[in-house]
Amino acid sequence: MQLDDDLKSIQDMREAVRLAKEAQAVFQTYSQEQVDTIVKQMAEAANQASERLARMAVEETGMGVVEHKKIKNDLGSMGVYESIKDEKTVGIIRADPKNKITEIAYPFGVIAGIIPTTNPTSTAFFKALISLKSQNAIVVSPHPSAVKCTIEALRVCRDAAVEAGAPEGLIGWISKPTMAATTELMHHQDIQLILATGGGGLVRAAYSSGKPAYGVGPGNVPVYIDRSADVRKAVKMIVDSKTFDNGTICATEQAIVVHKNVKEMAIRELKNTGSYFLNETEKGLLENVISPIRGKLNPAIVGKSAEEIAGMAGIAVPAGTRLLIAEESLIGKDIPFSIEKLSPIFALYTARDLDEARRLCQELLNIGGRGHSLSLHTNDEEVAQAFGLEMPVSRILVNTLASIGAAGATTGLTPSLTLGCGSYGGNITADNITARHLLNIKRIAYGIKDVAIPKPAYAAPSHQESDESMDQIVEQVLQKVEGSEMNVDPEMITALVKSVIEKYQTT
Repeated sequence: MQLDDDLKSIQDMREAVRLAKEAQAVFQTYSQEQVDTIVKQMAEAANQASERLARMAVEETGMGVVEHKKIKNDLGSMGVYESIKDEKTVGIIRADPKNKITEIAYPFGVIAGIIPTTNPTSTAFFKALISLKSQNAIVVSPHPSAVKCTIEALRVCRDAAVEAGAPEGLIGWISKPTMAATTELMHHQDIQLILATGGGGLVRAAYSSGKPAYGVGPGNVPVYIDRSADVRKAVKMIVDSKTFDNGTICATEQAIVVHKNVKEMAIRELKNTGSYFLNETEKGLLENVISPIRGKLNPAIVGKSAEEIAGMAGIAVPAGTRLLIAEESLIGKDIPFSIEKLSPIFALYTARDLDEARRLCQELLNIGGRGHSLSLHTNDEEVAQAFGLEMPVSRILVNTLASIGAAGATTGLTPSLTLGCGSYGGNITADNITARHLLNIKRIAYGIKDVAIPKPAYAAPSHQESDESMDQIVEQVLQKVEGSEMNVDPEMITALVKSVIEKYQTT
């Protein structure tokens, strides 16, 4: 039965790639104006379906919050569109008269898009928009737990694109995805680039496919509350960020590191905003729910509410509890509270000073979040600069909600649902991925500098060879003179020939 499912899924994938390749060959002849019209209509249609698809995503996956999914859908549609609408992506995109260089964009071709279960509809919007903006086609493999809502999001984009003049087949998908079909999609000869968002194993598979790939690493994001911070404001942001869509965004804060001078104030504010602090017994119970097998996250808690997770552990919490928090001092993959939890659960660490705060943040990143993001609440610019210089991350989010700030919703960062982790996280880029990452650029370059190319150095004969050659020439000249009727002095002829030869040898 599984064999039949795999074969059907693979055949479905192959047909989608075939149609996408044919459509993209037509689409790459479109003008910038035609492309922009199509992308705009897609974004508007996606935005109109934002709430409906948010509801579908929560119902199908059992993860997150409808109102928060809608915000992510809005970011993945109109937020992304506003950031790319004015970019030139077709034909000549830049000209530099001074250096006499003209840049010409051309697409990769057909892109494979891998969509996660945590952000299934917003990521589908985002990847479809940036792919078509850069004149590519896209074939998507949805997560098996989010097939219906992901395909519906893609269908909304496809229908809008076709209505605006796009060729049929430009946006495709695997209707019943299997691991076999997804793996073959990434290796298909007509796939030129992979956009992989998902678990570590899937991203590693994308990188090992032999294709160019953009993947992302995990985000075990620490948040430091500095002694200079506006604690009340900081805590509100942290709680709002951590509970946003029940913690399903990879840039969400995972552990609080607080300076000892403001710890009691921070705990008071956390309690005032709906956080429940676990005692030692309750902490032990919840550790076994977070990570029944140490080193591995329990997927059953991902995107669930604090009250649901407390119930799984048999812990009674007040109605309206938003966060579950335990004080912690240890860090490691086998310490459940210190790993990425993708749910409204926090570890709270106390730092005696700034140096210890940096050490704790570094250690938390080292067990699973290197290259991603770090959150910081401070009113001391020197503290922000110190963290920026020292932390092995691609984004330092200061005085904002890390979960959506990293994606560009509350910051000036590029709106994106795929956040690169750079060399710290084994990624090719540290950027927020967008349309310009899906372009190739060729350049026309005119000569603007004259360079004198020296001739090979003349290899002068040795002194002995030179003397022998000169004697031979003199002898030949004398023989010709003696055979003629000219009355000349042989010594004079010899001196004259030698003089001429020496002159030419030194010029």
